[in-house]
Amino acid sequence: MTYDLVIFDCDGVLVDSEVISCRVHAQTLTRHGYPITTEQVAERFLGRSGREARREIEAELGRAFDDQLEVQLVADLLRSFAESLEPIPFINDALDSIVQPVCVASSGTLERIAFALTRTGLYARFAPNLFSAEQVESGKPAPDLFLHAARQMQVPPARCVVIEDSVPGILGARAAGMEVLGFVGGSHCLPSTDARLRAAGAAAVFDDMRQLPEIIR
Repeated sequence: MTYDLVIFDCDGVLVDSEVISCRVHAQTLTRHGYPITTEQVAERFLGRSGREARREIEAELGRAFDDQLEVQLVADLLRSFAESLEPIPFINDALDSIVQPVCVASSGTLERIAFALTRTGLYARFAPNLFSAEQVESGKPAPDLFLHAARQMQVPPARCVVIEDSVPGILGARAAGMEVLGFVGGSHCLPSTDARLRAAGAAAVFDDMRQLPEIIR
């Protein structure tokens, strides 16, 4: 199969952000009356949009959070990114060797995507082709975001390959009719992540971005 577009998730695939993000979410939710650990955030919400995670928690609590939660969450997250966010090792090497057009399809907001890619020096490699779950009705594991990215890039879904690190992302890409590869090289990945991504439908799983160009070929 020859692909005409490579669609990258952002968190955990382009930037090593998931440990930071899960920690900040856990701290913020706990301060606002919903005690939860970093590990629980990762287990329940990794790969999903913050909008949908918030809806689920508010339904469980039977009340809405005040607007300060989102303000504090964004401020704390971007500050933590500015302090310690790093690109996934060898992502630049991979991008140098990929000949197809590339884009980003992330559960994060456009602000967060742009900030993370700018902080790690990757923004120019993808802009303006940055697509967020906030642009579609339903985030991962629904196919909406991936189909939106393919439409914007004018490539049929069957000619796209997606790089993902989460089960919701794998399921969403498969539901969109796209091939999907699982990446387990982020610092958040566990020994069990490989098997979970394969079970969700990943065609292959890899842990070193230098492997990606050859896998695509």
